[in-house]
Amino acid sequence: MTSAAPSPVFDHLLAITDHRGTFEHASFSEPRVEHGYCTDDMARVLVVAAREPEQHAAANRLARVAVQFLNEAQTFSGPCRNRMDRNGRWTDQPATEDAWGRCLWGLGTAAAHSDVSLVRKLAVIQFERSAVVRSPWPRAMAFAALGAAELLSVEPGHRAARALITDYAAGIAAPNTDAAWPWPEPRLTYANALLPEAMIAAGVALQDAALRDRGLDLLAWLLAEETSDGHLSPTPAGGRGPGDTRPAFDQQPIEVCAIADACARASAVDTSSIWPDSVRAASNWFEGDNDAGLPMWDPQTGGGFDGLHADGVNRNQGAESTLAVLSTLQRARQISTVQQ
Repeated sequence: MTSAAPSPVFDHLLAITDHRGTFEHASFSEPRVEHGYCTDDMARVLVVAAREPEQHAAANRLARVAVQFLNEAQTFSGPCRNRMDRNGRWTDQPATEDAWGRCLWGLGTAAAHSDVSLVRKLAVIQFERSAVVRSPWPRAMAFAALGAAELLSVEPGHRAARALITDYAAGIAAPNTDAAWPWPEPRLTYANALLPEAMIAAGVALQDAALRDRGLDLLAWLLAEETSDGHLSPTPAGGRGPGDTRPAFDQQPIEVCAIADACARASAVDTSSIWPDSVRAASNWFEGDNDAGLPMWDPQTGGGFDGLHADGVNRNQGAESTLAVLSTLQRARQISTVQQ
């Protein structure tokens, strides 16, 4: 694999985005417009757009569309809707599930990093709207905590963000006593690296060294679980429990993206080489350094493939997979820049 990660390419993401949002699914490279849009993806769009310094026109257009979509997804009481049909009608009820958490993650990231002053201002207003509620779901709270940590990085006195991340930290389950399986769940499921990343972020924001270090230790354990023969072998869609063999399919780009995000955050607070090396491993996974030896994106358009199977690649290029590629390449570029 190459030592330098390729640059993100936004052509496909732009092609599956219209004035309302980014279509959730695709048939190969064509958007499945009949499946509509979702808040989960638009929050990811905002994260990727907000931290893109090199493609201003594309990033700014995407950020504006995403902020507007998230604004419409929110209710004034805080919960968020997730699914919109092709005609702009919401098809579900407001909730505090992952879409709510990702909404706060995207808004906090935009408030901290967007180049567009209006996007930053709107992101803060919208963050405050949804930060008044809490979720019973650990991943939803972890996503929300990441958004709070981003906002606090530029506005340390922000009360709503500090209250949210404090409540998140207070609700983390105590460490278990099983050295062989220290994971806070009986199985690895999806976007697993999110959980230790949120611990690291909260530990830094709250100056809680024990929580930060717990996150680092848990992330290192996860990397060992999700590495095979020198490359990433991420948790498959069906999950993975103690004693399960690997490789196992099908593997999802979201898991690799979560690893890159978490390891990039870890590298900012810990000098171990495991973190930048793992960001590069995540980038290399998309380039073909994986259990099937097959590339997981189209470098000409930036489209990400939807899954890695035992018998090949699912070549549909949905929003989640495409955003996973772009996010991972951004993280690899960040690591490369820091080390120069």
